[in-house]
Amino acid sequence: MKIIGELINNSYARARRAWRDRSLEGYRNLVKLQSKLGVDYLTVNLDGTQNVTVKLHEMLDFLPDLVPAIQEATSVPLAFDNPSVDFHRIALEHYDRSKSGAPILNSLAASREKLDEMIGLVRDHDTLVIVMASEKFEDGRGAQSLNSRDSYDAVKQFVDLLVGKANRSIDQIIVDPGLAPVGADTYGLVNIGLDTMRLIQEDPDLKGIHCSVGLSNFAWGVPKEIRHDLECAYLTLAEALGLDFVLGNPEKNPRPLDSNHPLVKELHNALEQGRCREGESQEDAGFRQAEAILELCRIDD
Repeated sequence: MKIIGELINNSYARARRAWRDRSLEGYRNLVKLQSKLGVDYLTVNLDGTQNVTVKLHEMLDFLPDLVPAIQEATSVPLAFDNPSVDFHRIALEHYDRSKSGAPILNSLAASREKLDEMIGLVRDHDTLVIVMASEKFEDGRGAQSLNSRDSYDAVKQFVDLLVGKANRSIDQIIVDPGLAPVGADTYGLVNIGLDTMRLIQEDPDLKGIHCSVGLSNFAWGVPKEIRHDLECAYLTLAEALGLDFVLGNPEKNPRPLDSNHPLVKELHNALEQGRCREGESQEDAGFRQAEAILELCRIDD
């Protein structure tokens, strides 16, 4: 399972400090830390959060200095994460693939503005690419995928686009099936993601495609004492369905648990509670799943 280190992200205080100071040394320190921990890729995400406001022009102005500075500190390839085609264009123009190999463009989605231009960047800069399965194509625009079949169909459409327009091979495409916070997932979104990976795995035409999730979303809001183990239990379930990339915090050493670990079975059983039974709504099933997750997360005194 390949790890995409996520610490260059303003959700983390060290990254926010580096951004506010425009500190290349601060970013290099984050790069060196993650590289020593053995990450396979390093994400570069400069977007704003609740704690810091970031304007697009500020990111675009900083990228020509930031990308070379990062590559001075590591040979690990970069994964550029932003919805703006201009962000990716500038980042890729200043990326030296002779130092680090092929980068990742993260991400394509049905709702992206200038989607054709982003696909063109994938082709012209010969990148790997992450596509979002959580949005389907509908009437020429993006809409939320409501079930695993919607997500699977979106993947198939993106594969056709990337093979046909960007000259990508299947193994250069990474699917993000979506991963919701499990403690608040009353819509069955975690199961939709798992079922999407199952459909992908069953399709011989998609053999060799990769899957990735943003792991930090999963255990958000659950007690800290169980958060890491719960994330690792999810990885165990997802790895069996083809997950082979993880966007996560390498300091937490994200890794699957042994398949016989009790928490893996408990999480599987809790997620199964979120599947609709005859005559009930997804909301009914979702609240049953939420109750099972709460029970699973109960910490004994």
